[in-house]
Amino acid sequence: MRRYRWTRLIKALFRHVACALLAAAASLAMAAEPREGTDYLVLDPPRSTEGGTRVEVIEFFNYGCPVCYEAEPHLARWLQGAGAGVTLRRIPASTDENESFALTYYALEAMNEVARLHWPVYDNHHFDGKRLDEEPNLLAWLARNGVDAERFRSVRNSPENRARVTAARAQFTAYGVSGVPTFIVAGNYVTSARLAGGVKEMMDVVNYLVGRARAERRVR
Repeated sequence: MRRYRWTRLIKALFRHVACALLAAAASLAMAAEPREGTDYLVLDPPRSTEGGTRVEVIEFFNYGCPVCYEAEPHLARWLQGAGAGVTLRRIPASTDENESFALTYYALEAMNEVARLHWPVYDNHHFDGKRLDEEPNLLAWLARNGVDAERFRSVRNSPENRARVTAARAQFTAYGVSGVPTFIVAGNYVTSARLAGGVKEMMDVVNYLVGRARAERRVR
């Protein structure tokens, strides 16, 4: 009889501990969920997107920004696991101070070199100190990396390329972006390293917002 009572007591104790652990885990999960107004903002009204049926994520960035440089590996890893239902659109910062890098990005995009050289531009500018915001340095570096430097210079300085930079500047204003890196998810939500409290935290918030956008689409 005593053995039976001890068995019941031990089982009850295990159930109590298990329930307490589950409650603690649930509490931690709720506490970790990004908070509107703190970790991200809601755009009102929402902006139109170019993603079609996919969730569009816009990255406002600047090659000269050290935080964008820090964020790029995190973004690349996140994008690998994001799935086919997500599309990333990059928009370079194009203020007077960083127009050079905006011209460079759109020229790389026009020549189908973003996939190959996007990260190396960051790395060689910041880590190796090659000052790729200066055109002579940039053209010499591109030539060493198998790009027709003269053709690149022509594309980079073309009226079409400058028009894209002007359009990017207008988009910064339209979205109310005040710093980079900043992400817009599904035309509805905005987060940044400053809002989220760091680069890793920012990508966690982006991931959360993509999931939220997907869930909202299913409800509709």
